[in-house]
Amino acid sequence: MRNRQLYILASLLAVAGLSIFLFKYQTLGFPVQADAETQVWNVEAAVNFEPGPASVKVTLQIPSLTPGFTLLDESFVSRGFGLSTHNTTNGREAQWAVREADGPQTVYYRALVYRDPAKATEDSTPPFPEIPEFDEPSRIAVDGLIAEVRRQSADVASFTSELLRHIDNAGSDPYVRLFLSDTSSPTAKAQLATRILAAAQIPARVSHGVFLKEQTGAARTVPLLEVHDGVEWLYFDPVTRAQGWPQDFLVWWRGNGPIADVDGGVDVDVALAVQRSVLNSLEVAERRMDSMGSQAFDFSLFSLPITTQAVYSVLVMIPIGALVIVLLRNFVGIKTFGTFMPVLVALAFRETRLLWGIVLFAVIVALGLLIRFYLERLRLLLVPRLTCVLTVVVILMAGISVLSQRLDLQPGLSIALFPMVIIAMTIERMSIVWEERGASEALQEGIGSLVVAALTYVVMGIPWLSHLIFVFPELLLVVLAVTLLTGRYTGYRLLELKRFRSFGKPADPAGSPP
Repeated sequence: MRNRQLYILASLLAVAGLSIFLFKYQTLGFPVQADAETQVWNVEAAVNFEPGPASVKVTLQIPSLTPGFTLLDESFVSRGFGLSTHNTTNGREAQWAVREADGPQTVYYRALVYRDPAKATEDSTPPFPEIPEFDEPSRIAVDGLIAEVRRQSADVASFTSELLRHIDNAGSDPYVRLFLSDTSSPTAKAQLATRILAAAQIPARVSHGVFLKEQTGAARTVPLLEVHDGVEWLYFDPVTRAQGWPQDFLVWWRGNGPIADVDGGVDVDVALAVQRSVLNSLEVAERRMDSMGSQAFDFSLFSLPITTQAVYSVLVMIPIGALVIVLLRNFVGIKTFGTFMPVLVALAFRETRLLWGIVLFAVIVALGLLIRFYLERLRLLLVPRLTCVLTVVVILMAGISVLSQRLDLQPGLSIALFPMVIIAMTIERMSIVWEERGASEALQEGIGSLVVAALTYVVMGIPWLSHLIFVFPELLLVVLAVTLLTGRYTGYRLLELKRFRSFGKPADPAGSPP
């Protein structure tokens, strides 16, 4: 019954920790690498125009639904204009307004986007479109074109592809020649396709966007035909008729209207620019949560003051070091003086470095052990004896620091970071083991403590692991679950298998009669 309760508790802790970890990693975008960087794109639209004598209102289509990308940040730059944004049937638009304007004017819109494969396309099913109005000759041509395309297709995708082929062959196709000339632009072809698809009761729309790549001049907008097949949106290039979402394509606006309109101005020109840069993935995650309205970042360790974060960056690694000691003691069989002494010594090694830390620790323990043997002859009580050992340890540490300063040995100055109480208890424990079980056992446990402290220092000093535990402290629940499971292990340790390997050998038949 107890085993079942332990397994259930460990499973719940592990599931809870891993669930929170996966949510923060996949949904919120927390990085698992300390130096992880995210490629971001700065896109800018500059609307230039000459104002008239009356009031001016500038309307600019701005990104809203961007499959494959997430809008990380946006800003609006203008001088003396009022600004408002609102949603429309085709997406979002920004409006600048001013009562009077003098001289050439420019308003800017800037957006910061990054690639997000989890950003899906629109999943809502649009209603059937209204049938466009055509004059009699055009209606007859559209009906004939739809009938012919249906005979040559099997579904919405093939219907659209075949329709685009007919539009491309406008010069030789009698049904399309009435609507489109051979010199028509890709946008005009896509708009004609949406009208014909609407006549066939197939929802379609034209989206306009830019390719996110470094461009020496102004970025050029490219149209894309979006068609709904009753289940999902399909995408077609009106020029190449290729189906599928183009790589690195950012949708800017949808619909048949222009990207910008200026009421009360002339000589309107819109210039688009694209620039690539990189940001730290953690900063991207923070901005993303701000845009989502999530408060997960406010409840993380990053919300603490910088000095407090530095403290917790060390504290959260202590359970990892303790887990290393549990594994080495319970499964390997290395003997140590206590459980937490190697962890605290490993923390001191962070400042003294490993080699110097081992030397300084061995020197203090050796000198303290000599003093402890002398105090044993004085027959002191336990508490006064421990106090004397602690005082001697402090004197030794101070003396080594002064001597290191005189010899210009900087690592020796860090000896003050050693936990003096733990060292005093280690000296006391080592002397007792020395007296009760001999010098060999005492030295074995002392060396084991140093080995475990060194391995713990190495594990706790892994930069990737330190970053992972600090960013995802919920993984400590997994550490707790593993520790609970190891607490019920009662089998042989690795060193015990070596110690008792002679019992597995066959008996020596010596002494039996020949």
